[in-house]
Amino acid sequence: MKTESIRLVEHAVRSLTAALNVTLPMGRIVVQRLPGCPDLVLGLINADFPTGALPPEVMHDVIRAPAYWSLCWGSGLGLSQLLYRNPQWVRGRRVLDFGAGSGVVGIAAMRNGAASVTACDNDADARTATLANAALNGVDIEVCADLADARRFDLVLMADVLYDRSNLPLLDALQRIAPTIVVADSRIAGIPAAGFRLVAQVEALTIPNLNEFDEFRTVRVFAYGSV
Repeated sequence: MKTESIRLVEHAVRSLTAALNVTLPMGRIVVQRLPGCPDLVLGLINADFPTGALPPEVMHDVIRAPAYWSLCWGSGLGLSQLLYRNPQWVRGRRVLDFGAGSGVVGIAAMRNGAASVTACDNDADARTATLANAALNGVDIEVCADLADARRFDLVLMADVLYDRSNLPLLDALQRIAPTIVVADSRIAGIPAAGFRLVAQVEALTIPNLNEFDEFRTVRVFAYGSV
């Protein structure tokens, strides 16, 4: 590995570790490759992180500001794998990765020919994680904190957002800024909104898998518009 690449990796890991240790001081960031995404790596929480009860003060911090961006959730992984199998979904398109978390979906889109990617997440640490992980993969991604900051796009990608049913109204807002929306989620069986259809179903678990229930390994992918 070239010296500049080593420095890039070290800087990204330091940035992610600092953000992680605000809530999980015993955690560390490890750069990991993802199955089904041959040229994509992410800085994620260590796979041997203890899964037992956390100290009360740590649990309080986790509830207040969960470091969800330090895992590659199964729906994000499944959608990213589909982009590698179907690069025509994103090739040449301006893409919004909504609810970006670690940034995995946006990075996969760039790796597969997207014209540009903007990652939107209201968590500042998730935006930091997205930028750090994009740097690890040698791609450029813009970030924003709110849909109000987003412009028009050709395609919206979103994973693990609609498990919270209160987020369903977001679909209306997203339809106003892009003609095509792709939704991946392992915790919903369908989308109660007109125009969405099931286009794929894949098996994927969160990485690292810290005792995730097997019932959430099936990721359903829905599309609105043309993919």
